[in-house]
Amino acid sequence: MRALVCDTLTDDFSGLSLKDIPVPEAGKGEVLVRVSAASVNFPDLLMSHGKYQMKPELPFTQGMECAGIVEAVGEGVTEFAPGDRVVGGNKTGAFAENAVLPVGGLSRVPETMELAEAAAYPAAYLTAYVALVRRANLQAGETLLVHGASGGVGMAAVDVGKLLGATVIATSASDKKLDTVLAHGADYVINVSQGFRDKVKTLTAGRGADVIFDPVGGDVFDESVRCIAFDGRLLVVGFTSGRIPEVKVNMPLIKGFSVVGVRAGEYGRRFPQRGKENMEAIWKWAAEGKTRPRIHAELPLEEWREAYRLLTDREVVGKVVLRP
Repeated sequence: MRALVCDTLTDDFSGLSLKDIPVPEAGKGEVLVRVSAASVNFPDLLMSHGKYQMKPELPFTQGMECAGIVEAVGEGVTEFAPGDRVVGGNKTGAFAENAVLPVGGLSRVPETMELAEAAAYPAAYLTAYVALVRRANLQAGETLLVHGASGGVGMAAVDVGKLLGATVIATSASDKKLDTVLAHGADYVINVSQGFRDKVKTLTAGRGADVIFDPVGGDVFDESVRCIAFDGRLLVVGFTSGRIPEVKVNMPLIKGFSVVGVRAGEYGRRFPQRGKENMEAIWKWAAEGKTRPRIHAELPLEEWREAYRLLTDREVVGKVVLRP
């Protein structure tokens, strides 16, 4: 089968190439899936550079999540059968014609959702759910500030915030992207290239945002500290800006806010029952048509370089999907 394999870790993507490798076999508690669509996530890029917290042994097939049709099931698997439409992830292995996935992380794709949409759904919406529900306890009537709102995770946070009854302020550095985010459901949008502190304060009558969802870090985090409400929750989701910020602890003390780390996958591993409930919640929303990811582009596996470029150059509004 064809697969996008990482042989060496490099600062660019020269360590990646399409190769023909053996089709993997499903072991105990696993299923073999014929991949229809695989979602490209920012951690995929970081993993190829050796800059992600998880560092797979080389060589490895790239790709964290995919959707497709079950081809075969391993020993002990009774929940799924060949022909089922499923979606799941295994940190690596998704950017290939076939992938082996653990049954514990597998979900059925609702009939209301295409496989490309399903591939783009779990990581983004699980991150948003864990961040806003489990970690921030976002309440109806509160104000949510979403940074990086034009990305897949950011748009999911806008979606989830609205479902939870919050007023959502979305930010990006592109007016064109913000038009799309506004159409996606945000109540207000702000272009951060001119700063956002004063605008957030104006929109919240001087109070500041109750919850701030920050996958960007860097200067965005620094300015967020200056427009968060008392008793607010500043969610650390990632550092797409490239700089890991710092905060002097007198600021959370004086302003009475919390800095809260978000690791959605690890949350489910540490609290398996809650992890199961998280997945059930987001897929229930999907089945009811309440949430739907935005697909920016669908590309064949051979065009993986273009998919990576779109993310690297920050041109994506929503998610990019590869179609093996």
